[in-house]
Amino acid sequence: MADETLLDILKRRGISRRSFLQFCAATTSLLALPPSMAAVVAESLGKVRRPAVIWLSFQECTGCTESLTRAHSPSIESLIFDAISLDYHHTLQAASGHAAEEAREQSMKADWGNYLLIVDGSIPLKDGGVYSTIAGISNLQMLEEAAAGAAAIVAVGTCAAFGGLPHARPNPTGAVAVSDIIKDKPIINVPGCPPVPAVMVGVLAHYLTFGSLPDLDALGRPRAFYGESIHDRCYRRPFYDQGKFAKTFDDAGARDGWCLFELGCKGPTTHNACATTKWNGGTSWPVQSGHGCIGCSEPDFWDAGGFYKALSTPVDSVTGAATAALAVGAAAGVAIGIANRQRKARARAEHQTVTIADLEK
Repeated sequence: MADETLLDILKRRGISRRSFLQFCAATTSLLALPPSMAAVVAESLGKVRRPAVIWLSFQECTGCTESLTRAHSPSIESLIFDAISLDYHHTLQAASGHAAEEAREQSMKADWGNYLLIVDGSIPLKDGGVYSTIAGISNLQMLEEAAAGAAAIVAVGTCAAFGGLPHARPNPTGAVAVSDIIKDKPIINVPGCPPVPAVMVGVLAHYLTFGSLPDLDALGRPRAFYGESIHDRCYRRPFYDQGKFAKTFDDAGARDGWCLFELGCKGPTTHNACATTKWNGGTSWPVQSGHGCIGCSEPDFWDAGGFYKALSTPVDSVTGAATAALAVGAAAGVAIGIANRQRKARARAEHQTVTIADLEK
């Protein structure tokens, strides 16, 4: 079975080629690639042979593992995770104790220089790293050993990407992010507390397809998912532009879907794909459920001034009719929106549209 390709595995699991191609087309769109790349994604993913993956969990709550490995239904996304050779994950693997650590060491030796290393959780450095150990090995030592033979590293969750909750003041364990320690390997940060499952699937699909990391922003996050703010993608944004803000979580404005900015929503300063990708199979996301964004995909979000304290705003608090300044801003937003729609329309026209029928040829 070691020589099976991903497409072979999916066929054996009852996934048709057509469903696979539909997944590839959706993934291409999710990664903000032109439609013509869908055929490339399908061809590359179809030929992939179970890549070795070592998953290290350090100072964390297991929420990232719960998020990324729990499928809402038998889906091709979950089978993507089944198709990789997850050689070590001490939360999920059947082996324990010496057998578990032997599996990690054997995988590193067999695939040295080629395996993908996934890390969730921060790494404590204070007092020699004694505050988190696995099999008597400090997180720091285990990370450095595993990173040495990795082709690339994916820091999953805000703890691994930026330090997260353990890094919050007063940071008693000296917790740091993966990128604070490893400087000689490509690292992609997939923050969130926890991250959106589809984002991790997209990152993995990109790596398997192109053998490289996707385009990253200044914080090492994939632009396809973190390139825009929650605020820009939020369905409540029109109410913000109109100056309509909920004052409490149970007032008439909240029930009518008004903006939660004054209740502490951090959407304007948070970059993530929650508003478009959503959670639980696309069912909902925190703002849709009535709670403001807490900014969990940003560095130091635990210390950012309180989850229910409004961000400072360039306009006065709006009561009644919108102020003239807000009206000007809304007008500018409309003009920008029109320009963006025209630009996207031109971009679509420039790229060849690939249909499922085209991919099946």
